[in-house]
Amino acid sequence: MSNNRAGAMSAIAGATLLFISTYLHPLGADPNDAVAAFAEYAADSWWRATHLTQFAGVMFMTVTLLFLAQELECAGGKGWSRLAAGGAIASLGVIAVLQAVDGIALKALVDAWASAPSAQKEVTFQAALAVRQVEIGLASMVNLLFGFTTACYGIALLGNSMYPKWMGGLAIIGGVGATIAGGMMAYTGFSGPAMVVSMPASVLLLTWMFSLGVLMWRQDSVRPDHSVTY
Repeated sequence: MSNNRAGAMSAIAGATLLFISTYLHPLGADPNDAVAAFAEYAADSWWRATHLTQFAGVMFMTVTLLFLAQELECAGGKGWSRLAAGGAIASLGVIAVLQAVDGIALKALVDAWASAPSAQKEVTFQAALAVRQVEIGLASMVNLLFGFTTACYGIALLGNSMYPKWMGGLAIIGGVGATIAGGMMAYTGFSGPAMVVSMPASVLLLTWMFSLGVLMWRQDSVRPDHSVTY
């Protein structure tokens, strides 16, 4: 299987998994209202599966990003493509930690809080709240790092003629939006304004990834397969 074909399949699979798992994520409560949010999370029996599926989607997307960086480097864009590839790998590492904290550790604590006797409610709530602050910090870093990474891919795409220019522009707009959202989360947590910036940026980046998969699939028959070792 060629690199373009493998990258295309990973992009489409990753974007689809991430879209489905995010759609299934409970979003009814205000995420900045810890009591309401924790009650909603404790009631969700699919919480761990949802977050593991999100991580699987990101892993597939990272495969695509590394194949794209390889292709861009072969086309002469070594500087931006190598920076983007490094950012993709670093982003995956931070996202893994985020999912461990949010998808596993926080779920265990909100379940303990929900089932705790009245005398222990406050203690378990404060423990869950502490983990929540770690989650917010990691989410901020993920947005900052992944936003920067996708913006680098956008600049690299604009610098060559392999893909339509709008692909580069979409990556830059989505990446800048994610970066801004990450900065807002660092100061305000999962506030309404931060979510207003974060959600459209996420939709743009998912659209970009899915479009990238379609384009890589279509171009597989006309592009030579290159190999670059990082």
